[in-house]
Amino acid sequence: MLKPKLVSVSALLLTLCLAACDKTPSSAATITTDTAIPKSWIDPDTGHKVVRLSEEPGSRSLYFHQNSYAASGDKMVISVDNPKGVAVVDLVSQQVTRLYEDPNIGILFMGPVSRDVYLTYIPPIDGEVVHPQNELQTPTKVLAVNIDSGAVRDVATVARGKIHSINNDETLLIGAFAEAAHNLETGPRDSRFEARYEAKDADGNPLSFADAKEVRMDERLEKRIPMQMFTVNIQSGEQKTIMKSTDWLNHIQFSPHDPELVMYSHEGPWHKVDRIWVTDIHGKTPEKIHSRMMNMEIAGHEFWSFDGSTIYYDLQTPRGQDFWLASYNLETGERVWRHMERDEWSVHFNISRDGKLFAGDGGDNEMVAKAKDGKWIYLFDSVPVKDVAGISARNAKDLVKPAVLKATKLVNMQNHDYRLEPNITFTPDGKWLVFRSNMHGPVHVYAVEIAKH
Repeated sequence: MLKPKLVSVSALLLTLCLAACDKTPSSAATITTDTAIPKSWIDPDTGHKVVRLSEEPGSRSLYFHQNSYAASGDKMVISVDNPKGVAVVDLVSQQVTRLYEDPNIGILFMGPVSRDVYLTYIPPIDGEVVHPQNELQTPTKVLAVNIDSGAVRDVATVARGKIHSINNDETLLIGAFAEAAHNLETGPRDSRFEARYEAKDADGNPLSFADAKEVRMDERLEKRIPMQMFTVNIQSGEQKTIMKSTDWLNHIQFSPHDPELVMYSHEGPWHKVDRIWVTDIHGKTPEKIHSRMMNMEIAGHEFWSFDGSTIYYDLQTPRGQDFWLASYNLETGERVWRHMERDEWSVHFNISRDGKLFAGDGGDNEMVAKAKDGKWIYLFDSVPVKDVAGISARNAKDLVKPAVLKATKLVNMQNHDYRLEPNITFTPDGKWLVFRSNMHGPVHVYAVEIAKH
């Protein structure tokens, strides 16, 4: 996959005809290379090689559980700005090619079996670009663009709501909409960050970014806005409601193994909601994955193992005090809690495709862990806590299995502002971790080599 030896990039903008979006294509142009930011370096604190994959400032990798990789593992998609669009990164040559551009599009994910990247196109209102939030109330067109040929096809038009996931055989999309709009953010976003949350405490003092987000989320939760979860048939475009709720439905993810199984969250302040649930597209009674045992216990940022057998999630007992990466095996009922140190807590965790390694993207001192030295990209080995002298409790099979995460620091993120979440992912070959960062100012996509030379 990614080779340590770098290849110079001189990719052309492949500006495609956007007939599906009623857009006249512009002429092709050359990608502007950001030469002021190093293309590669050896992190002096870790000894690991870091490369900048993107060429344009404002480039971003996808959210941590959204698939950005072609099924063959040779290419990945990223978002680019100025003009806004989609680019393809060849993970062998590291060539970056603009695939599609339009100010009204956003990337959803790569198809799990096809060579198509799925996009949303939201028509402008009164000539103004509509910035997608959690609960869209305007029509959204879903497009599929082949990353090799650039061929574009219409998939469906959703009257309102947000598409969250695609199933493993690429027959269904899933999403949710709310009966009323609610904007969590308080103004236009800074281009270097992902959101803008502002709120004040009881004395009128501005809260930190993290605490302001909690306040804004609680305001949304307490509105109890009626919602619907729905599927979209990719072949026919048929839309079907599979759940109605006044809970805030979010973070919806199809199983990577079962095309009808769905994990979703009850969104809101994590210590207030029972967050992680599974159901299916036929209305199966929802199953709660984690039950709170103490006040202020939190569980969230859930994600699937690649074989679909296990759900992983950030667990804190209580919030901000004791930190675990927990898992629940849907087939066996086995629960494992992997302990970590405060500084090793991460905004997001992820797992390699073979299930052998974990990764975390760290966090700053304002976030839930209040880490003193947490701004790192981490690699983790999970080491089980074994029975003393081979003596087991009589009901050991029914108990949570403890383990410890052993951390290796890969990238020093001291210059990164965590209002942009790095969103780490393993490359399909398991040799690199991809993340986004503003460590050099503008946002770029980077990769760190797991092996140290």
